[in-house]
Amino acid sequence: MNPAAARPPGGPQSPPASPETPLVTQASGSSALPVAASAFAVASTGADPRLALVAGEASGDLLASLLLGGLKARWPGLRAAGIGGPKMAAQGFDAWWPQDKLAVFGYVDALRHYREIAGIRRQLGDRLLGDGAARGRAHPHSDRPDLFIGVDAPDFNLGLEQRLKAAGVPTVHFVSPSIWAWRGGRLDTIRRSADHVLCLFPFEPALYARVGMPATYVGHPLADHIPLDVPRTAARAQLGIADDLPLIALLPGSRRSEIRHIAAPLLQAAARLARERPALRFVLPVAPGLRPLLDPLLAEHAPSLPLTLLDGQSHTALAACDLTLIASGTATLEAALFKRPMVIVYKLSPPSWWLMKRLSYQPWVGLPNILLNRMDRQDGELRVLPPGARVTPGGSGGDFIVPELIQEAATPEAIVREARVWLDDPARCMQVSKRFAELHQRLRQDTAKRASDAIAQVLGR
Repeated sequence: MNPAAARPPGGPQSPPASPETPLVTQASGSSALPVAASAFAVASTGADPRLALVAGEASGDLLASLLLGGLKARWPGLRAAGIGGPKMAAQGFDAWWPQDKLAVFGYVDALRHYREIAGIRRQLGDRLLGDGAARGRAHPHSDRPDLFIGVDAPDFNLGLEQRLKAAGVPTVHFVSPSIWAWRGGRLDTIRRSADHVLCLFPFEPALYARVGMPATYVGHPLADHIPLDVPRTAARAQLGIADDLPLIALLPGSRRSEIRHIAAPLLQAAARLARERPALRFVLPVAPGLRPLLDPLLAEHAPSLPLTLLDGQSHTALAACDLTLIASGTATLEAALFKRPMVIVYKLSPPSWWLMKRLSYQPWVGLPNILLNRMDRQDGELRVLPPGARVTPGGSGGDFIVPELIQEAATPEAIVREARVWLDDPARCMQVSKRFAELHQRLRQDTAKRASDAIAQVLGR
């Protein structure tokens, strides 16, 4: 994305542009099979493996890039290709399709893009197995990998993994699907699809042990990547924001549908807080390609907000802020690792929300609440609710370490109310920061080494 243009005084401003990770240039813009030379067309060095990876969405791109860094430290000549994003490309990954092709939001969005996504999965499987000629779609390369790693995106990856595993390609799934939160029946599908699961959270391997499936707790790579001591002063200096100004980070999500559903109430809440507390400043990291969606919402809901727009740089925003108003997802774990109080907000389309309520096993959707509650209780159970039982996600107080405002509860008024609680209670902020520091230590496990050790075992190297 180009550096953000400055807005009029009193409205959103953009800081000087900083170097960004280069965008993926190898992938075709359509779902048709790219025919550029493959990373696998060049023989790998010695015993260094050839890997295929698929990472969907920005969070998967980040996790996969950190994993690739660790694998390349073990195997410097490693070659990797498949579907990924700019951070993976910076590690030398050959992206045949960009990861944003898989970035869908809820069931309705998935159904809308089903044919395109299913076509990409079929073509990728054909390319990796050399099966295209059998159906009249000859491929220009022989791209069979030594190992396939599906990074999150279970609805895409598990079906592909099952096909590859049946054809004799070893498969690893990195990031256990949230079977402890909803859709626990996927455990059988995972067992049929993956030879090994790399788990980010300590309570997950026990779930797989019950069905005799190999799984390894590797910790969370973000816990290794994010420093234990938050560089608040350096981050504020980078953004040009004084140390004594109260700063709120707005993170409405990295998907187009999230911007459409979540950005408006966040901006409306920010505008109200700014009117109440004129000293407040705001920062909003914008994911690549989302500025055209965001600009009209800013003009409509917060035209005079003292806001700095960033090209990406969500970690800088979280390090610099005092509070974040944030969409549910991996970003909430990042905020916790930066020890920041937060208000979690999420809105889905009505059909997706209806299904989520029917399939959910627990009241939390935010990772900080899920992890701290399960770790406190050493909860490794896979609970499947009896027929007719329902849990409506969202809430505050009690078991909610941070508040969650979900669906109809995600109003500007409610967001403002929960933000005030944090802004007016420094002692509570310190308490939650301490809890998050404990979480950080537990998840900091040198994930790259643990994961590469497990992958080496699967490869027999």
